[in-house]
Amino acid sequence: QVQLVESGGGLVQPGGSLTLSCAASGIILSTLSMGWYRQAPGRQRELVAAITSGGRTDYTDSVKGRFTISRDSAKNTVYLQMNSLQLEDTGVYYCNVPENPLPSEFERSWGRGTQVTVSS
Repeated sequence: QVQLVESGGGLVQPGGSLTLSCAASGIILSTLSMGWYRQAPGRQRELVAAITSGGRTDYTDSVKGRFTISRDSAKNTVYLQMNSLQLEDTGVYYCNVPENPLPSEFERSWGRGTQVTVSS
């Protein structure tokens, strides 16, 4: 059973920062690529950051230079450091493998996500 639990969201002003955490169980994160997805209001869920098992990272253009994805293998946890937050970053953030389509075991494993609201 794969379980992914996101935390760390909140309300921040434009230009502020947040760090999100994704605690995993039932899998060993160090053996997998992992990603962070964002679902903005009224929009589809979008992959915004990914990290491979070897530590290589990639980001969608809208967050490049502002977001950093990382992994702590000892804690089986993936993080997303978000800086210089913009109004357009508002949404629910989820972690999961950065694959399309997702393997069935991971499609069943979406967590509740964590809400990030950027507002003045």
